[in-house]
Amino acid sequence: MRAIVCEQHGPPESLVLKEIDPPEIGPGKARVAVHACGVNFPDTLIIENKYQFKPALPFTPGGEVAGEVTEVGEGVTGVKVGDRVIAMTGWGGFAEEVVADAGALIPMPEGMDYATAAGFTMTYGTSLYALKQRGQLKKGETLLVLGAAGGVGLAAVELGAVMGARVIAAASTDEKLAVCREHGAAETINYTTENLKERTKELTGGLGADVIYDAVGGDAFDQAIRCINWQGRLLIIGFASGRIPELPVNLALLKGCQIVGVFWGAFTGREPEENARNTAELAKLYSEGKLKPHISATYPLEKAADALYGLINREAKGKIILTTR
Repeated sequence: MRAIVCEQHGPPESLVLKEIDPPEIGPGKARVAVHACGVNFPDTLIIENKYQFKPALPFTPGGEVAGEVTEVGEGVTGVKVGDRVIAMTGWGGFAEEVVADAGALIPMPEGMDYATAAGFTMTYGTSLYALKQRGQLKKGETLLVLGAAGGVGLAAVELGAVMGARVIAAASTDEKLAVCREHGAAETINYTTENLKERTKELTGGLGADVIYDAVGGDAFDQAIRCINWQGRLLIIGFASGRIPELPVNLALLKGCQIVGVFWGAFTGREPEENARNTAELAKLYSEGKLKPHISATYPLEKAADALYGLINREAKGKIILTTR
């Protein structure tokens, strides 16, 4: 089968497309013919050995795929050949086939195509967990989303609006902000031309945002902690800016606020039943037309490096997807 292989840690151009043996299937496993694979920020880190999970070389990146079950291992009863599924694999997804735990496969929502499915679970799963379980977002509160046009950011904009919050989307271009408005943002901030702190205060009557969703880190975090409301919750999603910020803890004291870590991957393993309820909720919202995933670009498998650079250069609006068929 064809696969993108990381033979040595490095930038996207160090990846190679090659023919490799299909993965072996064992008891409790299922083989999935990959139709599409989501491209996510962790993929840009794992190939440089900068992510918390560090697979042994050589490996294939890609942690989120959608495809069709083509074979099941001994003892598998929950899925069958022909089922259309989503698989969260950690890595291995930039390939024509993956083998995954059959019990962890997620049925594709009715009417969803493979490209949409490949970009659905990680972004919306992360954002629902962040806003619901970690941020305790309430109807009528103000939600500020940093990096709002990216994959997880745009999902947070949509979900915040569905949950009844007033959503302020912050991004780097007017084009990105236009997409955010289409997906539920009530107000927008272009933080290349506007001061994030001052504009947020202006839009909230001087109070600040109740919940801040930060997938950016760096300078954006430095400003965000200064425009959070009393007893606000600042959600730490990731560090797309490349700089992990440091917190002057006196600001947390003065604001009476919480700095809340969001690690969706750990949540899925530690609280599988709660995660399953979230997944069912997301599928229902999609089937009701309340979520409209946005794909800004699709690339064939051989263009995986270009797809990854789309994330690194912050060109994505919504999701970037690799297709294999």
